[in-house]
Amino acid sequence: MEELKAAGNGSWKHQKVALEQWRKRNLEDLDTLAEETKGGKTEAQPKAQEAEAIKFLLTVGWSSLLGDAGFDDSPVEEIPSDAELANATIPGRPLPAACRGEPHTDYDGAAVRWGLSFHVESAADCCQACIDQAKSAKPEEMKCNIWVYCPEVAGCYSPDIYEHRQKECWLKQASNPRLNFKGKYSPEYRKTHPRAPVVVPWAAGVISLEQ
Repeated sequence: MEELKAAGNGSWKHQKVALEQWRKRNLEDLDTLAEETKGGKTEAQPKAQEAEAIKFLLTVGWSSLLGDAGFDDSPVEEIPSDAELANATIPGRPLPAACRGEPHTDYDGAAVRWGLSFHVESAADCCQACIDQAKSAKPEEMKCNIWVYCPEVAGCYSPDIYEHRQKECWLKQASNPRLNFKGKYSPEYRKTHPRAPVVVPWAAGVISLEQ
C-alpha cells in the first residue's frame, strides 16, 4: 500500500502511468514465481497461495486497492492546450464556408428543430439541414440560422435533464446569436456543474439568412 501512495508525485495522469507500470512489473514477478513453485514441495505451497492472493488484488481487486490508497480510478480526460483548441477541426466531411463551423462551441437560440429526435451523420449535414429549413420555411415560421451538432461518440454534455447522444443536430434561431459556451468550461462553472467535462464537446455555426 505504501508503494502505491508513493508512486508518482506529479499529476494524476502521471501517477496513473507509474501505478500501471508498477502493477505490470509485479504481475510479471508473480507469474515467474508461479512457474518456479509449480509442482513444488509442500513447504512452497503457502508462498504460492500468497502469490495468488496478491495477483487477485492486482487484477480483479485493482480498483478497490486504488480506492483504499486514496486514488481515483476513473478515466483521465485528455485536456488539450489552448493552442490545440485554436487549431481544432470538426470531425467528418469538410464544411462549406457558409456553415461558419466552430469546433468546441455551443450557441443559444430558440429551437427550430429538436436534436433529441433529429440525428444526422455529420456537422456538414446538420449545417445543410439548417440552410434547407431556412429556405423552405413559411413566412410565419422561424428560419434556422444556427446549427449545433454533437460529434462525440460518448455524447455531449449539456446542463439540462437530457442525455445528449452523438449525431444530435439542433437547428436554432436567434436575431442576435449568443454563445452558450466555447473552448473550455471555466473552473468556476465546473465547480457548480460537476458533470461538465473540461472541453466543450459541441460543434456549431451561425449562417447568414441572406444566402
